Amino acid sequence: MTEASTVHDFPEKSGSASNRTARVLADRAAGEAYVASVCFKHGPPRLIGVELEFTVHHADDPARSLDPDLLATALGPHTPRTLRPDSPAAPLPAGSPVSLEPGCQVEISALPQASLRDLDAVVTADLHHLRDRLARHGLVLGESGIDAHRPPRRILHTPRYAAMESRFAPIGPGGITMMCSTAGLQVCLDAGEAEHHAARWSAAHAMGPPLLALFANSRVHAGRDTGLASARWLAVHDTEPVRTRTAAVAGEPAAEWATRMMDTPLMVLPRPDRPWDAPEGLTFADWIDGRGAASLLPRPTVADLDYHLTTMFTPVRPQGYLEIRYLDAQPPGEWLAPVALVAALLARPSTVEQVRDLCAPVADRWTTAARRGLADPELAAAAAALADLGCAELGATGLAEESIAEISKSVQGRAYRSRSRA
Repeated sequence: MTEASTVHDFPEKSGSASNRTARVLADRAAGEAYVASVCFKHGPPRLIGVELEFTVHHADDPARSLDPDLLATALGPHTPRTLRPDSPAAPLPAGSPVSLEPGCQVEISALPQASLRDLDAVVTADLHHLRDRLARHGLVLGESGIDAHRPPRRILHTPRYAAMESRFAPIGPGGITMMCSTAGLQVCLDAGEAEHHAARWSAAHAMGPPLLALFANSRVHAGRDTGLASARWLAVHDTEPVRTRTAAVAGEPAAEWATRMMDTPLMVLPRPDRPWDAPEGLTFADWIDGRGAASLLPRPTVADLDYHLTTMFTPVRPQGYLEIRYLDAQPPGEWLAPVALVAALLARPSTVEQVRDLCAPVADRWTTAARRGLADPELAAAAAALADLGCAELGATGLAEESIAEISKSVQGRAYRSRSRA
């Protein structure tokens, strides 16, 4: 969630990467044009990827502080360089890169696949390998979206994480909690054809509150019942509103996102010889125009803008594809059901329109979803309707019939049990 994310191999931008990233941005219009071109790529939706984050615990005492040296030994050649700079940082056997969050939550970023069946095979293989390596050293993956046993503690010491911790601390405890205690499940889908961008973008947001509620499982944090359905999502929300608030969904998404990126203050400012703390209130547009503190900085390049794009923690983040970020992490063996449901709900334009209609009454109820989950009757009703719609569309995901039956039983059972209680 917090480090510069692994970029999936969705269709790439044209031109030499080195020439592109070294190019100085002439003005705000050039910055906006670049953001619009790279964040919403056109094409038929055909690929799906997933990023799975997990807290990591000592199996004999999950409340004990994680030993980073033991974690590095367990990961071996897969250890990210943020923990061991001399590591080969090899991907897992089926190709998924491994990264670590500031509290040493582990993340695997499965390479995008042409079908959910293929993605299931890749993730299953890599998760099995990862869990086996950890188990040999007495470590296990957590099963919820927030550390149920330990308070937040930053283990990784990188310039980015130091600057983030410093920036978020005056706002409250949400920042350090998000950085060091939370784990999410992120679904990555192609943005689609240009004429469908706005509808897919709108639907991906609208279904967020009921799906957040449906799969919320981060109530217990640091040994305490918070009383919240998703303490993870509220921690994310309580960092910096300009980075976490829902994007505008009523107009043209590429242009609106480009404008927002220019007007968002820098979170960090990567520099080789000094801390990465960004000048207070300096937006990217200020940097391009040389206003204020930016007058002392080199002009920004496309690479600087690319990095700025990684500092947004919105419910849905456009990266050329749609990165759907609002779901709590699930137990390691239960990640497929929410991914399949999201993929099915966005599989066809007609389904996308139904999603928007079904979710319109609850589309802005993010805080209620995180606080009450499916105890809220309106969210429970919307979640049940989405479960029915998505399960009816699972045949379009490429999954085997037995997997579809199992996912349908799990998703609909969860939705209707909770609706009955609500």
